[in-house]
Amino acid sequence: MRYSKLGNTGLFVSELCLGTMTFGGDGDMWRQIGDLQQADADKLVGRALDAGITFIDTADVYSQGQSEVITGQALKNLGVARDDVVVATKVFGPTGTNDPYRSTGVNNRGASRYHIMEGVKASLKRLQLDHIDLYQIHGFDPATPIEETVRALHTLVEHGHVRYVGVSNWAAWQIMKALGIAQRNGWHRFESLQAYYTVAGRDLERELIPMLKSENLGLMVWSPLAGGLLSGKYTRDGEAKAGDRRASFDFPPVDRERGFDCIDTMREIADAKGVSVAQIALAWLLHQPRVTSVIVGAKRLDQLDDNIASTQITLSDDELARLDQVSALPAEYPGWMLERQGDYRREQLRQAHKR
Repeated sequence: MRYSKLGNTGLFVSELCLGTMTFGGDGDMWRQIGDLQQADADKLVGRALDAGITFIDTADVYSQGQSEVITGQALKNLGVARDDVVVATKVFGPTGTNDPYRSTGVNNRGASRYHIMEGVKASLKRLQLDHIDLYQIHGFDPATPIEETVRALHTLVEHGHVRYVGVSNWAAWQIMKALGIAQRNGWHRFESLQAYYTVAGRDLERELIPMLKSENLGLMVWSPLAGGLLSGKYTRDGEAKAGDRRASFDFPPVDRERGFDCIDTMREIADAKGVSVAQIALAWLLHQPRVTSVIVGAKRLDQLDDNIASTQITLSDDELARLDQVSALPAEYPGWMLERQGDYRREQLRQAHKR
């Protein structure tokens, strides 16, 4: 297991991150994703830690708060030292009527100072922790000024409730605005983005990846197997079977034609290496230079073991080129114009780097 710095910090996290969305199953939607209870969750967390995964990601909205409860209890049950694990969680959505730590009022959602301050207290109780290592805004709130959100997060860091702050599912311009506000006011800034990224869904390469590179933010990847579509169990002409996640929860959206073109190529590479298609999909992400950590979730130990094995796969330049070609995004403006005009300076940059 390799470890990378998180953004522009001195915090190191494992290249795989254990996602706990499958813990709890409280509510119809969450039950479709996973309904692991404490004993099985303990086994998954234990196996992840044994493999060197020291990064765990959850959210207050997962299973209406139950994912955080089970995650925190698992760390207690396994006797994990606090300094041996980096715990990340998120705030944004309502946690539901079954959550004893939150009200169901009109302000129980969003990225307002009110909701963030109440949310962190509730998450700390559920997780049984004295601080959260990475606290992330789970979505963009059109009702709340970005400045209010950034200032509230700064307060949490200053008070010691959280160590670092990040964001999930924001556009590049929104993140840049937040970074500018933080810099202007001397506040703690976002250090990471949690975003959807797969070989079959490379949309963030248009705007978000260049922004992450420019501002030195970390990238945590969610749904690296596109909701199971890239697991290898789906075929171009086959239908999802009852019990499969895609049969009841067809998310995230994927261009199926391009997706199955990618699967066909990955299957060829996987067969040649004697590994699974899922491992190739994860290995491709681990080869992308801006990826800090890939979040893997599982319902069973064998699924987690298969995901962990991806860290041992090396893709050749030829294999990466084949995957890049089959998954390439169609050209869009202004990207194609930036690429064209970049030719004016590209050779000069190459020569400068050689010196």
